[in-house]
Amino acid sequence: MAEVYHRILATDGIEHGLLGPREVPRLWDRHILNCAVIGEVIDDGESVVDIGSGAGLPGVALAIARPDLDVVLLEPLLRRSAFLERAVAELGLSSVTVVRGRAEEKSIRTAVGQCDVATSRAVAPLQRLCTWSAPLIRSGGRLVAIKGASAGDEIARDRVAAGRVGLTDLRVETVGGEVLPSPTTVVIGTRTESGGRKRGRGKKR
Repeated sequence: MAEVYHRILATDGIEHGLLGPREVPRLWDRHILNCAVIGEVIDDGESVVDIGSGAGLPGVALAIARPDLDVVLLEPLLRRSAFLERAVAELGLSSVTVVRGRAEEKSIRTAVGQCDVATSRAVAPLQRLCTWSAPLIRSGGRLVAIKGASAGDEIARDRVAAGRVGLTDLRVETVGGEVLPSPTTVVIGTRTESGGRKRGRGKKR
């Protein structure tokens, strides 16, 4: 299944401008595996909302690696959400749902509910990302955001702002060290405020 996703990214993904042609030789390490390994910090059977999913990174890669997860791919742009619908159908990912919209929209918060984990990759600076993610995470759930070398600096800068929206215990972890030449860096935070409704496992929209 991962090979099929690689082909989709290398063809339709490039054609639709979701990735640049120069990314094709490094689709495995830089994109697919780089995203799939975040499953190391996600528990069995958890519900996940992938914010700003784009080409399905990390959401589709994660769903392929972890079919036990219930994943929502949240993407505001029609062109990208249509790509995701086609990719999910071709891959036969029955536990994945594509939702078109922005995380900050009240209607999206109602439609998605609250998940165990909110993931993202290269979507926004940490402060803004926390503001968008927090309402979609249940109390006790987690933010798992793929970040780069400046992750620690982002935490130092935005820790107080993140706490205001209920995301605390922000920390940097690395995953994928056993399968990648350069491990993936993630920022993890815990949602400490309750509210809204929790999204049921396996529920489709």
